[in-house]
Amino acid sequence: MNSIIVYGSHYGATKQYAEELSKRTNIKAISFRKVNQQINDYDNIIYLGGLYAGGVLGMSKTIKKINNISGKKIIIATVGLSDPTDEVNKNNIRNNIKNQISKEVFEKAEIFHLRGGIDYSKLNFAHKTMMKLLYNAVKNLPEEKQTAEDKAMIKTYNKKVSFINFSDLDKIINEVQK
Repeated sequence: MNSIIVYGSHYGATKQYAEELSKRTNIKAISFRKVNQQINDYDNIIYLGGLYAGGVLGMSKTIKKINNISGKKIIIATVGLSDPTDEVNKNNIRNNIKNQISKEVFEKAEIFHLRGGIDYSKLNFAHKTMMKLLYNAVKNLPEEKQTAEDKAMIKTYNKKVSFINFSDLDKIINEVQK
């Protein structure tokens, strides 16, 4: 079976995961921006996408280029700042994915979640503004009303943090090799 890794990365964490996954599996990795109709030639499509404002960067554009998913293995891995082991976060991410792709693809896809990072000094103006507004909204909430994601954002706000853990790719590699 021929395979491809497609990734959507804005600040680099997702690209790092895609390149490491490519190195470990010997599968070519390309940016979603370079994907064309040739994606239909692949039996295994592994999509890694950064989470931005609830969406998975480039995922819907990539998935829409697939003409027929029958006989294809679809693996989706999200990369975000929030802790993907937290059930509330995981459910929110899955619901956002569900809203971006067809029911048929969602039900067929194997979905994984990876933790990325953030470097506030590298954020563009729009993302800095959005994060500041979000930070200001949650920092004044009573602690008992703050979610785990809120607390993590408050703790890391305006810092450079990385939660990248390449060993988390093992579960994706196992799925690819099935």
